[in-house]
Amino acid sequence: MKIKENFALRQVADTWVVLPLGAATVDFNGMLTLNETGALLWQTLEKGGDREMLADALTAEYEVERSTALSDADEFIEKLKNIGCLE
Repeated sequence: MKIKENFALRQVADTWVVLPLGAATVDFNGMLTLNETGALLWQTLEKGGDREMLADALTAEYEVERSTALSDADEFIEKLKNIGCLE
């Protein structure tokens, strides 16, 4: 899985936002706000991460069981697919 082109993660003060750039602004109106965990997962996807790598990032950063991390990764992936950020 891969983040579509023309989406950029930026930190604005204490908030993480995903902004559409260029052609993506036509289909994606607005911006996506992420918490620290969402930003961690987005950055993992930017590095070519998959579901397993997202779960690895969660278990490395937080005290969470592997099954919970996998479930959380699935939920994040599904949300990004639904709003059109993933290829």
